[in-house]
Amino acid sequence: MPPKKKNKLPPVAELNVLEAAAEAAQLRKEIKHHDILYHQKDAPEISDASYDALRKRLESIENAFPELATKDSPTQKVGEKPAREFAKVRHTVPMLSLSNAFSEEDVEDFVDRVRKFLRLPDDEKLEILAEPKIDGLSCSLRYENGVLVQAATRGDGEEGEDVTTNVKTIKSIPQKLPKGAPEVLEVRGEVYMTRRDFEHLNKMQELTEQKIFANPRNAAAGSLRQLDPNITASRPLRFFGYALGEVSEQIATTQEGVRQKLQSWGFWVPGIDFRKPGKHLRTAVAISAEGLLKFYEFYYEERPNLEYDIDGIVYKVNDLEYQRRLGFISRSPRWAIAHKFPAEQAETILHKITIQVGRTGTLTPVAELEPINVGGVMVSRATLHNEDELQRKDVREGDYVIIQRAGDVIPQVVKSLPEKRKRGSKPFTFPDHCPECGSLAVREDGEVARRCTGGLVCPAQAVERLKHFASRSAFDIEGLGDKIIQSFWDEKMIQTPADIFRLKKYAADLKEREGWGELSVKNLLAAIEQRRTIALDRFIYALGIRQVGQATAKKLAQHYGSLENLLAQIKQCKDRKSDAFQSLLEIDDVGPAIAEDIVNFFAEAHNLRAVKDLQSELTVEDHVRTQTRESPVTGKTVVFTGKLVTMSREEAKAQAESLGAKVSGSVSKNTDYVVAGEEAGSKLKKAAALGIKVLSEEEWQNLAKV
Repeated sequence: MPPKKKNKLPPVAELNVLEAAAEAAQLRKEIKHHDILYHQKDAPEISDASYDALRKRLESIENAFPELATKDSPTQKVGEKPAREFAKVRHTVPMLSLSNAFSEEDVEDFVDRVRKFLRLPDDEKLEILAEPKIDGLSCSLRYENGVLVQAATRGDGEEGEDVTTNVKTIKSIPQKLPKGAPEVLEVRGEVYMTRRDFEHLNKMQELTEQKIFANPRNAAAGSLRQLDPNITASRPLRFFGYALGEVSEQIATTQEGVRQKLQSWGFWVPGIDFRKPGKHLRTAVAISAEGLLKFYEFYYEERPNLEYDIDGIVYKVNDLEYQRRLGFISRSPRWAIAHKFPAEQAETILHKITIQVGRTGTLTPVAELEPINVGGVMVSRATLHNEDELQRKDVREGDYVIIQRAGDVIPQVVKSLPEKRKRGSKPFTFPDHCPECGSLAVREDGEVARRCTGGLVCPAQAVERLKHFASRSAFDIEGLGDKIIQSFWDEKMIQTPADIFRLKKYAADLKEREGWGELSVKNLLAAIEQRRTIALDRFIYALGIRQVGQATAKKLAQHYGSLENLLAQIKQCKDRKSDAFQSLLEIDDVGPAIAEDIVNFFAEAHNLRAVKDLQSELTVEDHVRTQTRESPVTGKTVVFTGKLVTMSREEAKAQAESLGAKVSGSVSKNTDYVVAGEEAGSKLKKAAALGIKVLSEEEWQNLAKV
């Protein structure tokens, strides 16, 4: 059994809400950085296990403090947007990732959650399939009339890269399916490379003085995402199939049945033993957490002997009807979880502690390390999170420290080793002034983060806000990278977001710059022009409002519909007792703290001037609702109250959202239906007082089935 991981951070239960908010913000920033490195650049700085540890910490904080959970959080999204070099493919069925388990307790909790959601009696068996988790690049294969017609990477879960031509060069992928296959079949799985093939590839790369890959996963991802399919064809790629996307007809009733059917059609499935062609090491359908954990122990011990890399075990509810009922949360299915293997740690020297200033003014301590290889990745910087963490761990310059690749932007310092500390070492003194602009850095009562008060006069904040504005998830301006933005800022060509759209006046000067030229300038200006029309949600996200990420920006766009309406309604929110402010609070995932940040942002005169300036340069498109399934409750606001009999509250909410309804936790005049179960209380009374239609559980089910 693998060693149990010790938690070096304070238990989440001991955090107050402000401490939790500060740590969650830092974790989100770190995870975002590594998502881009992993999904877009195939060049991760950290191991999967280390990355998962940060994500696990963030999930724990968001579960303990639901008001801090935002839809833009890495825990709520999958991967990153596809690279620009490939055509985009819209997944007909979202290609989601899995939630993670790291301990026996996590696995037991998963089984308990599933049983509770489905309301299974104690004596009713629940079968769960266990199979090894392949460390490769997720890929979806689409077959029509038995012929492979399209292949796409996961991308951000909704949209991936078209790699059809490259995938057709992989020998282990069937180009045609036998008779009897569905008219439409999407097979999802992992493109990977065996360790032996990886070693041989790197030897050839070295001989030809080409890029050396860090590990088989990077080699597989880099090989599949080649613009020249001939290069992909020369690489020893393989494919494991383990799941389905869109299908025109059901091919099995269980997950194990899906595996068997895929095998019969010529696909390899996880667990194959290359030492015994056609054989499998082990697969299991267990009926308890105990059975799943035995499977985990087997593969943890067997892992070094495998011909391919695995980074954990995947548990899936075996019954496909149960899977349908369980459905999904924002980024992962409720019916599956990945039990990850432990993270890796290493010891090195911390040479210096520097302070990094973020775009919101947060001062974050960063450890500058003696470079060290941790699991195949060179690490030279690590986060120290915040002032309190730095003091709690008593980490000092010159210390020997234990680092763990468990994050995003940079790994984390787990602890220092005071027994190796040099005499005369002194604790680090956290600055009370911003290292970028010299402005006072204050820490408000109850807050963990210390923030620069320089605002727009602080170059770090201004530049970081501009970088955010042009980033991939915001305006996505190709060619306007971080270094170029910094250069343009230093030379005062760009001081505000709208200045980006006035860069044309510097075209002649830019052409004379070293490293530039007529084509480079032309491409940059063309990329800027392409972004003069922008979707409302991307525009909102690009503004950099504190706590407003991509998902929250989408919610705001859906709620207000247009920029003009948003500005008008938020202006009315200055009166916290107004209907407009109440309406803002009713938006899913917008709690009081986020609402305050939104209102305060638009209350600042300089922010309104920046928005007005942008409006003079741009066309901000009104939000257009897209709904895959129309129903009588599409667009309606529903509140559930009381104890439901036929399904759990979670299942009822999931059902309503799948029908296009908005589920709210409070009753207001904007509520369309209140579904009242047994022992309904104050919400039912309020609904009656406001004259809102109240439905019984049976009436709701009848309405939902129409």
